[in-house]
Amino acid sequence: MKISAILALAAIGFFLPNMAVAQDLPFSLGDDGSLSARTIQLFAIVTVLSLAPGIAIMVTCFPFLITVLSILRQALGLQQSPPNMLLVSLALFLTYFIMEPVFTAAWESGIAPLTREEIDIETAFMRTLEPFRIFMAGRMDPETFFAMAELRPDTIAAEPTPDAPLSVLVPSFLLSEISRAFQIGFLVYLPFLIIDLVVAAILMSMGMMMVPPAVVALPFKLAFFVVADGWSLIAGALVRSYF
Repeated sequence: MKISAILALAAIGFFLPNMAVAQDLPFSLGDDGSLSARTIQLFAIVTVLSLAPGIAIMVTCFPFLITVLSILRQALGLQQSPPNMLLVSLALFLTYFIMEPVFTAAWESGIAPLTREEIDIETAFMRTLEPFRIFMAGRMDPETFFAMAELRPDTIAAEPTPDAPLSVLVPSFLLSEISRAFQIGFLVYLPFLIIDLVVAAILMSMGMMMVPPAVVALPFKLAFFVVADGWSLIAGALVRSYF
């Protein structure tokens, strides 16, 4: 429940970039508004809340983890094993393990004071987003940030800081995470590619050109991965990359 509230507030705050100078929330369901205006406002609230989980996931380490795990499955030559639900679940729990300090900081600085009515909702949004801003700024590639910032002439930022606009900070973070995931995926793919090449060369030398090399190489790749305790090694390496 705590994590869901944090992610929901962070995602809603993503849609409210000028909340620091806002006087009140744009969503008002009071009796002073017309029926059509209140309908539009209610529709906007439902839309933001429905998109909140997906948007909030994008400001965590989940994109990096799921990309590496997907490349690993392709390297093994397995199309449906592990199934997508299992990979996503593993990535989500690893995300929780990595992001727990960020979630805790967001809860203690933003949501908990809001539930005690010590701060208003605008301040709670900004405080909840702050740990995520710091996390994203610490992980992004400066060159990617500068490339994105150059597309926004009105953005003034000498370096990727947590105070950068979310419209630049979030895309830069996502691009950096995906780029880093592909770099690691390349290193993960190499050992299995070597096994494929060796098996293909042996089959060619034996004149067994009609036998698919991928079918013969699959047991060897699985045996290599099991003997090396691949899942523990991959999961441990991905987690340590954030600490």
